[in-house]
Amino acid sequence: MAQQQNNDENAAVSHRRYTIGASGFDAPVLQPGLHVVATPIGNLRDVTIRALETLAAADVIACEDTRHTRRLLDHYGIRARCVSYHEHNAAARRPELLKRLEEGEAVALVSDAGTPLISDPGYKLVEDVIEAGFTVIPVPGASALLSALVMAGLPTDSFFFAGFLPHKQGARKNRIAELAGIPGTLVFYEAPGRLAASLADMADVLGDRPAAYARELTKRFETVERATLNELAANLANGAAPKGEIVILVGPPDQAAGEADMSDAAFSDRLLALIAEHGVSRAAQMLALETGLRRKDVYARALALQSDADNGA
Repeated sequence: MAQQQNNDENAAVSHRRYTIGASGFDAPVLQPGLHVVATPIGNLRDVTIRALETLAAADVIACEDTRHTRRLLDHYGIRARCVSYHEHNAAARRPELLKRLEEGEAVALVSDAGTPLISDPGYKLVEDVIEAGFTVIPVPGASALLSALVMAGLPTDSFFFAGFLPHKQGARKNRIAELAGIPGTLVFYEAPGRLAASLADMADVLGDRPAAYARELTKRFETVERATLNELAANLANGAAPKGEIVILVGPPDQAAGEADMSDAAFSDRLLALIAEHGVSRAAQMLALETGLRRKDVYARALALQSDADNGA
């Protein structure tokens, strides 16, 4: 019996190991709870020692795509068990993971790349884990939005991450308009096939702000394009869509420029177009967000333009 116990303990220790190059390491025992682990966004070397220890020692790893995560684990000699957790099975899988936590296990949560919960279904799991009274432990690391932000050359003191924009143009433009007045750099994720259309819509709604898009971050063909929204949109208008994961960044509104443009014909034309589509109140709200102007000033202009239109002026 004692010999069997020793064999079991040795097997457990062997399982909870990771390698870096030719060197092998034992992973320390983990605190029970949900460990939210950031993984590389491209370059496999962009993983922390703590992340490797956590993945090696976890009782189970919940991942978007087990095959994708297995490539990372194999690279570092990690033999932990993986289960899938993605938007299509999340509701069914959460009770299983909560039961493991109830039994005192350490569960690791990873996304396909970067920090979990950023544009993936992990939020609901974390919410349920907290509600059930279990511990959530962050294991920080790579993030595409932060990597793009520090290389874009745009203000970093204040920024807003907006995730993915809607697929349809009307909804996409409305969403962009809602974000227009935020006094910081806007950060979006986008699919390659929609990059040109999204940049064109941003230029139309936000004006010709400084912007950038980065792709294939930390990988061999990592690139960043910096220009104005109009220039970026024009460069992609008739070309093939770039490959890889895309992060778009747009500089904050120029408040002084917005005030200077208050009397421009372009402002009135834009406001009239919004009134025709959305009505006076909504149009004023949208254009105030776009320009950074006070809503009551834009609303007053909208009422005046509507009155002129009604009177045939």
